Amino acid sequence: MTMIKIAFAGFRHGHINALYKLAEQNPDVQIVAAYEADADARAAAEADLGVNFAHDSYEDMLNEEDIDVVAIGDYYGKRGSLAIDALKAGKHVYADKPLCTSLDELDEIERLSREKALKVGCMLDMRQNKVVQPVRNFIQEGNLGEIHALFFSGQHPLMYGSRPDWYFEKGKHGGTINDIAIHGMDIVEYLTGLSMKSVTSARCWNAFATEVPHFKDCAQFMVELSNGAGLMGDVSYSAPNSSGYSLPFYWRFTIWGTKGVMEFTAGAKEIMVALDGKPKAELIPVPDADTGDCLRVFVDELEGKDTYINTVSVIRATRDTLKIQAFADKN
Repeated sequence: MTMIKIAFAGFRHGHINALYKLAEQNPDVQIVAAYEADADARAAAEADLGVNFAHDSYEDMLNEEDIDVVAIGDYYGKRGSLAIDALKAGKHVYADKPLCTSLDELDEIERLSREKALKVGCMLDMRQNKVVQPVRNFIQEGNLGEIHALFFSGQHPLMYGSRPDWYFEKGKHGGTINDIAIHGMDIVEYLTGLSMKSVTSARCWNAFATEVPHFKDCAQFMVELSNGAGLMGDVSYSAPNSSGYSLPFYWRFTIWGTKGVMEFTAGAKEIMVALDGKPKAELIPVPDADTGDCLRVFVDELEGKDTYINTVSVIRATRDTLKIQAFADKN
Protein backbone atom coordinates (compact mmCIF):
# COMPACT_ATOMS: atom_id res chain seq x y z
CA MET A 1 0.00 0.00 0.00
CA THR A 2 1.17 3.56 -0.78
CA MET A 3 1.94 5.74 2.22
CA ILE A 4 -0.57 8.58 2.61
CA LYS A 5 1.17 11.93 3.06
CA ILE A 6 -0.67 14.38 5.29
CA ALA A 7 -0.06 18.06 6.04
CA PHE A 8 -1.64 19.99 8.91
CA ALA A 9 -3.08 23.50 8.57
CA GLY A 10 -3.97 25.14 11.88
CA PHE A 11 -3.61 24.07 15.50
CA ARG A 12 -6.32 26.16 17.16
CA HIS A 13 -8.28 23.40 18.94
CA GLY A 14 -7.39 20.39 21.06
CA HIS A 15 -9.16 18.09 18.60
CA ILE A 16 -6.50 18.69 15.95
CA ASN A 17 -3.80 17.79 18.47
CA ALA A 18 -5.55 14.46 18.96
CA LEU A 19 -5.67 13.96 15.19
CA TYR A 20 -1.96 14.75 14.91
CA LYS A 21 -1.23 12.00 17.43
CA LEU A 22 -3.45 9.55 15.52
CA ALA A 23 -1.50 10.37 12.36
CA GLU A 24 1.78 9.72 14.15
CA GLN A 25 0.51 6.33 15.31
CA ASN A 26 -0.94 5.24 11.95
CA PRO A 27 1.57 3.11 9.99
CA ASP A 28 -0.07 4.06 6.68
CA VAL A 29 0.25 7.83 7.25
CA GLN A 30 3.27 10.11 7.04
CA ILE A 31 3.17 13.68 8.35
CA VAL A 32 5.06 15.76 5.80
CA ALA A 33 4.30 19.40 6.61
CA ALA A 34 2.51 21.79 8.94
CA TYR A 35 1.39 25.41 8.86
CA GLU A 36 0.06 27.75 11.53
CA ALA A 37 -0.25 31.53 11.09
CA ASP A 38 -0.66 32.40 14.77
CA ALA A 39 2.62 32.65 16.66
CA ASP A 40 1.20 31.52 20.01
CA ALA A 41 -0.60 28.52 18.51
CA ARG A 42 2.56 27.63 16.58
CA ALA A 43 4.69 27.76 19.72
CA ALA A 44 2.18 25.61 21.62
CA ALA A 45 2.12 22.97 18.86
CA GLU A 46 5.91 22.91 18.79
CA ALA A 47 6.08 22.45 22.56
CA ASP A 48 3.18 20.02 23.00
CA LEU A 49 3.47 17.92 19.85
CA GLY A 50 6.95 18.54 18.51
CA VAL A 51 5.52 19.93 15.26
CA ASN A 52 8.07 21.13 12.72
CA PHE A 53 6.83 24.24 10.91
CA ALA A 54 8.81 24.72 7.70
CA HIS A 55 6.49 27.06 5.77
CA ASP A 56 5.65 30.73 6.23
CA SER A 57 2.45 30.55 4.21
CA TYR A 58 -0.32 28.06 3.52
CA GLU A 59 0.03 28.61 -0.22
CA ASP A 60 3.73 27.72 -0.09
CA MET A 61 2.97 24.51 1.76
CA LEU A 62 0.35 23.45 -0.76
CA ASN A 63 2.65 24.25 -3.69
CA GLU A 64 5.95 22.93 -2.39
CA GLU A 65 5.11 19.71 -0.60
CA ASP A 66 4.06 16.33 -1.98
CA ILE A 67 0.75 16.13 -0.10
CA ASP A 68 -2.19 13.75 -0.38
CA VAL A 69 -4.34 15.11 2.48
CA VAL A 70 -4.61 18.44 4.26
CA ALA A 71 -5.84 18.16 7.87
CA ILE A 72 -7.51 21.40 8.94
CA GLY A 73 -7.71 22.68 12.51
CA ASP A 74 -7.66 26.47 12.30
CA TYR A 75 -10.34 28.57 14.00
CA TYR A 76 -13.80 27.61 12.75
CA GLY A 77 -14.42 30.64 10.58
CA LYS A 78 -11.25 30.04 8.55
CA ARG A 79 -11.65 26.32 7.91
CA GLY A 80 -13.92 26.62 4.90
CA SER A 81 -11.48 28.75 2.91
CA LEU A 82 -8.56 26.49 3.83
CA ALA A 83 -10.53 23.45 2.68
CA ILE A 84 -11.46 25.13 -0.60
CA ASP A 85 -7.83 26.10 -1.30
CA ALA A 86 -6.67 22.56 -0.55
CA LEU A 87 -9.26 21.04 -2.89
CA LYS A 88 -8.35 23.52 -5.64
CA ALA A 89 -4.75 22.35 -5.23
CA GLY A 90 -5.86 18.74 -5.75
CA LYS A 91 -5.61 17.59 -2.11
CA HIS A 92 -8.07 15.53 -0.12
CA VAL A 93 -9.36 17.29 3.01
CA TYR A 94 -9.80 16.02 6.54
CA ALA A 95 -11.04 18.59 9.05
CA ASP A 96 -11.87 18.89 12.67
CA LYS A 97 -15.54 19.72 13.02
CA PRO A 98 -17.03 22.01 11.91
CA LEU A 99 -15.79 21.68 8.37
CA CYS A 100 -16.93 25.23 7.56
CA THR A 101 -19.29 27.93 8.82
CA SER A 102 -21.42 28.85 5.79
CA LEU A 103 -23.57 27.07 3.24
CA ASP A 104 -21.83 28.94 0.42
CA GLU A 105 -18.48 27.50 1.54
CA LEU A 106 -20.00 24.04 1.76
CA ASP A 107 -21.45 24.33 -1.75
CA GLU A 108 -17.97 25.09 -3.09
CA ILE A 109 -16.38 22.29 -1.06
CA GLU A 110 -18.94 19.81 -2.39
CA ARG A 111 -18.52 21.04 -5.98
CA LEU A 112 -14.73 20.77 -5.90
CA SER A 113 -14.83 17.38 -4.21
CA ARG A 114 -17.17 16.03 -6.86
CA GLU A 115 -15.46 17.60 -9.88
CA LYS A 116 -11.94 16.64 -8.81
CA ALA A 117 -12.90 13.23 -7.32
CA LEU A 118 -11.42 14.22 -3.96
CA LYS A 119 -12.50 12.99 -0.53
CA VAL A 120 -13.66 15.19 2.33
CA GLY A 121 -13.59 13.88 5.88
CA CYS A 122 -14.45 15.31 9.28
CA MET A 123 -13.74 14.30 12.87
CA LEU A 124 -17.23 12.97 13.58
CA ASP A 125 -15.71 10.58 16.08
CA MET A 126 -18.88 9.91 18.04
CA ARG A 127 -19.41 7.13 15.52
CA GLN A 128 -16.51 5.36 17.21
CA ASN A 129 -18.33 5.39 20.55
CA LYS A 130 -18.89 1.81 21.71
CA VAL A 131 -22.62 2.34 22.29
CA VAL A 132 -23.38 3.42 18.72
CA GLN A 133 -23.20 0.15 16.79
CA PRO A 134 -25.30 -1.90 19.26
CA VAL A 135 -27.99 0.82 19.18
CA ARG A 136 -27.93 0.91 15.40
CA ASN A 137 -28.23 -2.88 15.17
CA PHE A 138 -31.19 -2.86 17.57
CA ILE A 139 -33.03 -0.22 15.54
CA GLN A 140 -32.19 -1.65 12.12
CA GLU A 141 -33.48 -5.08 13.23
CA GLY A 142 -36.89 -3.45 13.70
CA ASN A 143 -37.09 -3.80 17.47
CA LEU A 144 -38.39 -0.24 17.97
CA GLY A 145 -40.72 -0.32 14.97
CA GLU A 146 -41.08 2.87 12.97
CA ILE A 147 -39.28 5.81 14.56
CA HIS A 148 -41.52 8.80 15.25
CA ALA A 149 -39.75 10.98 17.84
CA LEU A 150 -36.17 11.63 18.90
CA PHE A 151 -34.36 13.85 21.36
CA PHE A 152 -30.71 14.48 22.01
CA SER A 153 -28.88 16.77 24.38
CA GLY A 154 -25.21 17.61 24.07
CA GLN A 155 -24.69 20.32 26.65
CA HIS A 156 -21.04 21.34 27.02
CA PRO A 157 -19.17 23.33 29.65
CA LEU A 158 -18.56 26.90 28.53
CA MET A 159 -15.11 27.25 30.15
CA TYR A 160 -14.91 30.96 29.39
CA GLY A 161 -11.37 32.09 30.17
CA SER A 162 -9.77 28.75 29.38
CA ARG A 163 -11.04 28.19 25.83
CA PRO A 164 -9.01 29.99 23.15
CA ASP A 165 -9.79 33.70 22.85
CA TRP A 166 -10.85 33.32 19.19
CA TYR A 167 -13.77 31.18 20.32
CA PHE A 168 -15.60 34.27 21.52
CA GLU A 169 -14.54 36.69 18.78
CA LYS A 170 -17.14 37.75 16.24
CA GLY A 171 -16.86 35.92 12.94
CA LYS A 172 -14.56 33.16 14.17
CA HIS A 173 -16.88 30.67 15.88
CA GLY A 174 -19.82 30.30 13.52
CA GLY A 175 -22.55 29.40 15.98
CA THR A 176 -23.21 26.97 18.81
CA ILE A 177 -25.44 24.70 16.72
CA ASN A 178 -22.85 24.37 13.97
CA ASP A 179 -20.17 23.73 16.57
CA ILE A 180 -21.87 20.97 18.56
CA ALA A 181 -25.05 19.64 16.92
CA ILE A 182 -23.28 18.10 13.93
CA HIS A 183 -22.36 15.10 16.11
CA GLY A 184 -26.00 14.51 17.03
CA MET A 185 -27.33 15.03 13.51
CA ASP A 186 -24.75 12.64 12.10
CA ILE A 187 -25.52 9.97 14.70
CA VAL A 188 -29.30 10.22 14.27
CA GLU A 189 -29.09 9.53 10.55
CA TYR A 190 -26.57 6.73 11.04
CA LEU A 191 -28.71 5.02 13.70
CA THR A 192 -32.11 5.38 12.06
CA GLY A 193 -31.50 5.91 8.35
CA LEU A 194 -33.70 9.02 8.56
CA SER A 195 -32.46 12.27 7.03
CA MET A 196 -33.47 15.84 7.84
CA LYS A 197 -36.41 17.09 5.77
CA SER A 198 -36.86 20.60 7.16
CA VAL A 199 -36.16 22.88 10.11
CA THR A 200 -39.24 23.60 12.22
CA SER A 201 -37.71 25.90 14.81
CA ALA A 202 -34.28 26.94 16.07
CA ARG A 203 -33.06 29.50 18.57
CA CYS A 204 -29.71 30.60 19.99
CA TRP A 205 -29.31 33.06 22.85
CA ASN A 206 -26.78 34.37 25.35
CA ALA A 207 -27.18 33.15 28.93
CA PHE A 208 -23.88 32.04 30.49
CA ALA A 209 -21.18 33.96 28.60
CA THR A 210 -22.30 37.31 29.99
CA GLU A 211 -18.83 38.79 29.41
CA VAL A 212 -19.42 38.49 25.65
CA PRO A 213 -23.14 39.24 25.04
CA HIS A 214 -22.85 38.62 21.28
CA PHE A 215 -21.82 34.98 21.89
CA LYS A 216 -25.00 32.91 21.84
CA ASP A 217 -24.07 30.02 24.08
CA CYS A 218 -27.48 28.35 24.36
CA ALA A 219 -29.10 26.53 21.45
CA GLN A 220 -32.26 24.48 20.94
CA PHE A 221 -34.02 23.34 17.78
CA MET A 222 -36.71 21.15 16.24
CA VAL A 223 -36.55 19.49 12.84
CA GLU A 224 -38.73 17.18 10.78
CA LEU A 225 -37.12 13.99 9.49
CA SER A 226 -37.69 12.25 6.18
CA ASN A 227 -40.51 9.99 7.48
CA GLY A 228 -42.29 12.84 9.29
CA ALA A 229 -40.71 12.06 12.67
CA GLY A 230 -39.82 14.95 14.96
CA LEU A 231 -36.36 15.57 16.39
CA MET A 232 -35.56 17.98 19.22
CA GLY A 233 -32.04 18.96 20.21
CA ASP A 234 -30.33 21.00 22.92
CA VAL A 235 -26.62 21.71 22.48
CA SER A 236 -26.14 24.60 24.89
CA TYR A 237 -22.95 25.54 26.70
CA SER A 238 -24.83 25.11 29.97
CA ALA A 239 -23.04 22.23 31.68
CA PRO A 240 -20.98 23.00 34.82
CA ASN A 241 -17.38 23.84 34.01
CA SER A 242 -16.14 21.54 36.76
CA SER A 243 -17.94 18.39 35.59
CA GLY A 244 -19.50 19.02 32.17
CA TYR A 245 -17.71 16.32 30.22
CA SER A 246 -18.06 13.68 32.94
CA LEU A 247 -21.79 14.04 33.65
CA PRO A 248 -23.67 10.72 33.30
CA PHE A 249 -26.09 12.33 30.84
CA TYR A 250 -23.43 13.93 28.60
CA TRP A 251 -24.68 13.34 25.04
CA ARG A 252 -28.01 11.69 25.90
CA PHE A 253 -30.26 10.27 23.18
CA THR A 254 -33.89 9.12 23.48
CA ILE A 255 -35.61 7.43 20.54
CA TRP A 256 -39.32 6.54 20.43
CA GLY A 257 -40.80 4.05 17.98
CA THR A 258 -44.11 2.25 17.49
CA LYS A 259 -42.81 -0.74 19.49
CA GLY A 260 -41.03 1.03 22.33
CA VAL A 261 -38.42 3.53 23.45
CA MET A 262 -34.68 3.41 24.07
CA GLU A 263 -32.27 5.77 25.79
CA PHE A 264 -28.50 5.88 26.04
CA THR A 265 -25.61 8.24 26.61
CA ALA A 266 -22.25 8.55 24.88
CA GLY A 267 -20.37 6.87 27.72
CA ALA A 268 -23.00 4.30 28.61
CA LYS A 269 -22.13 0.73 29.52
CA GLU A 270 -25.82 -0.17 29.20
CA ILE A 271 -28.69 0.80 26.89
CA MET A 272 -32.14 1.29 28.42
CA VAL A 273 -34.94 -0.27 26.36
CA ALA A 274 -38.67 -0.34 27.17
CA LEU A 275 -40.72 -2.37 24.68
CA ASP A 276 -44.48 -2.56 24.31
CA GLY A 277 -45.83 -5.73 25.97
CA LYS A 278 -43.04 -5.99 28.54
CA PRO A 279 -43.78 -4.91 32.13
CA LYS A 280 -40.56 -2.98 32.72
CA ALA A 281 -37.54 -1.53 31.01
CA GLU A 282 -34.48 -3.65 30.32
CA LEU A 283 -30.78 -2.81 30.33
CA ILE A 284 -28.75 -4.15 27.42
CA PRO A 285 -24.98 -4.35 28.06
CA VAL A 286 -22.71 -2.49 25.64
CA PRO A 287 -19.95 -4.80 24.33
CA ASP A 288 -16.37 -3.69 24.96
CA ALA A 289 -15.51 -3.67 21.25
CA ASP A 290 -12.59 -2.10 19.40
CA THR A 291 -14.25 0.59 17.27
CA GLY A 292 -11.08 1.97 15.68
CA ASP A 293 -10.50 5.68 15.14
CA CYS A 294 -11.78 8.38 12.83
CA LEU A 295 -8.55 8.83 10.87
CA ARG A 296 -8.33 5.11 10.16
CA VAL A 297 -11.81 5.24 8.63
CA PHE A 298 -10.79 8.13 6.36
CA VAL A 299 -7.64 6.27 5.26
CA ASP A 300 -9.86 3.31 4.39
CA GLU A 301 -12.04 5.58 2.27
CA LEU A 302 -8.98 6.90 0.44
CA GLU A 303 -8.01 3.30 -0.28
CA GLY A 304 -11.40 2.69 -1.90
CA LYS A 305 -12.90 0.60 0.88
CA ASP A 306 -16.55 0.77 1.91
CA THR A 307 -16.73 2.83 5.11
CA TYR A 308 -19.55 3.65 7.50
CA ILE A 309 -18.74 7.33 7.25
CA ASN A 310 -17.66 8.95 4.00
CA THR A 311 -17.57 12.15 1.98
CA VAL A 312 -21.30 12.01 1.23
CA SER A 313 -22.34 11.59 4.87
CA VAL A 314 -19.89 14.25 6.09
CA ILE A 315 -21.22 16.84 3.65
CA ARG A 316 -24.84 15.91 4.41
CA ALA A 317 -24.39 16.21 8.20
CA THR A 318 -22.56 19.51 7.74
CA ARG A 319 -25.29 20.85 5.46
CA ASP A 320 -28.10 19.85 7.83
CA THR A 321 -26.39 21.51 10.78
CA LEU A 322 -25.61 24.68 8.85
CA LYS A 323 -29.26 24.91 7.80
CA ILE A 324 -30.37 24.70 11.44
CA GLN A 325 -27.80 27.33 12.43
CA ALA A 326 -28.96 29.61 9.60
CA PHE A 327 -32.57 29.27 10.78
CA ALA A 328 -31.56 30.26 14.31
CA ASP A 329 -29.47 33.19 13.07
CA LYS A 330 -32.54 34.70 11.38
CA ASN A 331 -34.51 34.75 14.64
